[in-house]
Amino acid sequence: MNERPLTFTDYDVERIEDLLEGARHLPARKREGLEALAEELGKGRIVASRQVARDIVTLNSRVRLRDLDSDRLMEVTLVLPGSADLAQGRMSVTSPIGMAILGFAQGDVVEWQVQSGMKKIRIEEILYQPEAAGHYHL
Repeated sequence: MNERPLTFTDYDVERIEDLLEGARHLPARKREGLEALAEELGKGRIVASRQVARDIVTLNSRVRLRDLDSDRLMEVTLVLPGSADLAQGRMSVTSPIGMAILGFAQGDVVEWQVQSGMKKIRIEEILYQPEAAGHYHL
């Protein structure tokens, strides 16, 4: 849906690759989401953490999303799986929405396949991005 390439920070890629490496021993059905995440990383460009644009969703970014089907707003912080807690608004990067938004920019409309068809969300606003705040190793 969006024409520009996904953008990932070198630090985020390093942490996600460590996660992927550690999951090699898991059964294939449990690795499925991780393999999709690895595929997403391969589609983007990698930049230094200090050079990522302020409007890109990175790990530990707090974002406001709009479900374009229901017009519902939600705020989430994108985190590694060990820090995920939906009750606290912390969504894993390995979740379908987490994988869908990583590397996209504020204003982008993101689509992904779910059992019932296509799901669409818009990244309404990046409320906090660690790199923009000078926090390069969160």
